[in-house]
Amino acid sequence: MVVSVTVKDTPPGECPQCWQHAHDRRVHRNLRPREDCPQCVDHMINGCPYIVPKKKSGWW
Repeated sequence: MVVSVTVKDTPPGECPQCWQHAHDRRVHRNLRPREDCPQCVDHMINGCPYIVPKKKSGWW
């Protein structure tokens, strides 16, 4: 029996690419063992290219 895991929408305050790469195994499926993901490496070096929305503050 194959169980598929549905990836949730990116929560507020998180980078969509970081979230996708951290929680969806299909993204890195084509990489060989010990091979780095080019998008992840670029993200680590250059930072997140997205403007990440912040969480709403509810107590102000």
